[in-house]
Amino acid sequence: MITSSFRPFRRCLLPCLAAFVAVMLLPNPAGAEEVVALPLFNGKDLTGWKVPTPNPFWKVADGVLTGTNDAAKKGNMLLTEQLYGDFELEAEARWEGEIDSGFMIRKPELQVQIGVSRSLKQDMTGCFYLGKYPEAGQAKERAKLLKPGDWNHFKIRAKGDTFTVWINGTEAVNYQDAKFAAPGPIGLQIHGGLAMTVQFRHLKVRETK
Repeated sequence: MITSSFRPFRRCLLPCLAAFVAVMLLPNPAGAEEVVALPLFNGKDLTGWKVPTPNPFWKVADGVLTGTNDAAKKGNMLLTEQLYGDFELEAEARWEGEIDSGFMIRKPELQVQIGVSRSLKQDMTGCFYLGKYPEAGQAKERAKLLKPGDWNHFKIRAKGDTFTVWINGTEAVNYQDAKFAAPGPIGLQIHGGLAMTVQFRHLKVRETK
């Protein structure tokens, strides 16, 4: 038997339950891209990467991935086994002296430079390289954003034809180019022809739609 004191509560409860169910069934377009970022480097070994054989280039110790040239100053490109189209990549990188490295994304290959350009002979960190450095793809304030000799945080977003780079939390460049449309591996570069060392840690990637 329902008492008179319970009837007002019931009249309130049923509409509230109906509203809650309706909200739960609504589509959530914003949440469609809220995919958890997954480690790209596990800090222990090179699982998930195409490792060269032999491998004098890439070493893992204490959660850090270190890349160096071999004795002949040959370079190497360390590529993920998985291909990525639209994504956000986060990583920390550290280096000293004159190096030439970078992150490789998409197909055809688009590079986010780390260090000194072999052709321009100047530091182009954070700039996009596609056989040249287009003006629209250059991180103009890079010198103010970088911490020389320390860990620098990079976030790289590839979304359709738009590519964005953040350096240490500040947006450094936003570049559009429809040519780089196909999914590709994410790569880390050791440039040949010079003695160099570059280190990476905390690499993670979030695929987006």
